[in-house]
Amino acid sequence: MATDINQLRDFSTFFTRSEILRLLKSDFGSVNTKLQRYNLIEKKRGYTYLKVLKEAYKTIQNNYQNEYVLKNEFLNKCLVEKVVNRDSIIFNELRLGNSIADLAIFNGVSKAFEIKTILDKECRLSGQIKTYKKIFNEVYIIVPEQQVDKYIKFDNEVAIFSYDSSFNKFELVREATRNEVIDIDILMNVLHSKEYLNIIHNHFDVIPELNAFNQFDICKKLIATISYPELNDIFLDTMKARKIHNSFFNKTNNEFNQVSLSLNLKEVERKSLIDKLKNNKVL
Repeated sequence: MATDINQLRDFSTFFTRSEILRLLKSDFGSVNTKLQRYNLIEKKRGYTYLKVLKEAYKTIQNNYQNEYVLKNEFLNKCLVEKVVNRDSIIFNELRLGNSIADLAIFNGVSKAFEIKTILDKECRLSGQIKTYKKIFNEVYIIVPEQQVDKYIKFDNEVAIFSYDSSFNKFELVREATRNEVIDIDILMNVLHSKEYLNIIHNHFDVIPELNAFNQFDICKKLIATISYPELNDIFLDTMKARKIHNSFFNKTNNEFNQVSLSLNLKEVERKSLIDKLKNNKVL
């Protein structure tokens, strides 16, 4: 079992976007370099790269609770089931102006999730929560079990999930209070130009003359006149219409769900990734 912090950090890079893109091209050089760095080539010789990465995931899961593991485990245990056979969609790292929600899910309501590992500082959290509450119906923070008391004080309207790293278990400590407001400035930053133009065409009888120079300001003023309940429904429908591929791995190979979401991999691309990892061995 690896306990060297540098080795754990190197293992965690196996699940980065750049590494997965290399693996999709059958480029295993970076993995080999890291195995060689810790004298593991001989030990792993003959292993498929799928086995190597699965063992690496288990090692960092047990010894190095980084953001990838936390996000991936939360995704697998708390969100994937909501997407299967339901009208839901999950986003990874959804940008909201100067803030980025770690995860966001849209179904009958919009929910933002902010993940804090044992390694994170809470200095930016107040600003992040303030931003999320301006557009999402519900806001959640996911924190280590031993730090619940520290984080629960930030905002009593925000839900808290605790994470027990020993058992990889999540528990809802406090429910979220439903938000009833959408900040038009943040909404316009989230929407693509085609999306807000589509909203104007679908919801207003008279369409003003628009051009590339004035369309943002005119659309913003018009959208700001829509009542909150209707605008909230429009926001949900608009986000669910985006081409996000939420076909996740089941319990087999679910170590790759988070990076697959991050790269927005299609099902055929996910299958190709696993095939390449299964059919190539450490030499």
